[in-house]
Amino acid sequence: MSQDWRWRPQPDSLDLRMIELIDVAKHFGDVRAVDGIRLTVPRGEFFCVLGPNAAGKTTTIKMLVGLIRPTSGSARIAGFDVQTERLEARKRLAYVPDFPFLYEKLTPWEFLRFTGQLFLMEDDAIGRAASDLVPRFQLEEWLHKPIEALSHGTRQRVAIASALLHDPEVFVIDEPMVGLDPHHARVVKDTLRERALRGMTVFLSTHQTSVADEMADRVGIIHRGRLIAVGTPSELHRNAGTDGALERAFLAITEDDRTGTSPSVP
Repeated sequence: MSQDWRWRPQPDSLDLRMIELIDVAKHFGDVRAVDGIRLTVPRGEFFCVLGPNAAGKTTTIKMLVGLIRPTSGSARIAGFDVQTERLEARKRLAYVPDFPFLYEKLTPWEFLRFTGQLFLMEDDAIGRAASDLVPRFQLEEWLHKPIEALSHGTRQRVAIASALLHDPEVFVIDEPMVGLDPHHARVVKDTLRERALRGMTVFLSTHQTSVADEMADRVGIIHRGRLIAVGTPSELHRNAGTDGALERAFLAITEDDRTGTSPSVP
């Protein structure tokens, strides 16, 4: 497919650091789940994190959004430290985990309204945002039914729609395609792409190389708790000496890291 839509930072936007991970590390006893990750993601970039299971992706995300405190280092959203300036960071942030928690006795409409109120949105603003998101995610049929009656895929769509309701500056999502059929996966991809082109920074974690290959401006590869490579898909191919699907570069880079021959992160 054509890559012309991909966002590229302009000279006057390079200082708009919407996501900063500054030497973040998380240790659980003797286990180093995350080992000194340093990364900056500017406004409007679609950044994908790739890694095998237990690589440290979800732990990194939980530190980024302030759910767990790093053993060392710090994380910032739009310049605000997520631990010491929590409210300012969270105003600008939306986070959807791989298995989101929803209040099961509420309906999707009640949950959307509740989420909007958490971000101090007026009822009119909630209604306007919902009037776009509900049909886009095909939630009309389920809007007034209890969430406990919904499938996992429908719940996932409710979670993503509610997270987008307040028009966040930074959108963090962990394994977004879990439980989604191909049609609704396409809706999620198109929606996130459109928002990124309008300036929303997307930080997406996945183990599916095809998602990163299709969507990402840049890709970061996490392996054994370390960020071992960062670049555009073409840059990763060039560094790995591969071509074709991004999976080839991913496999080559993680294998080189296992054997101690991977290139350093730029």
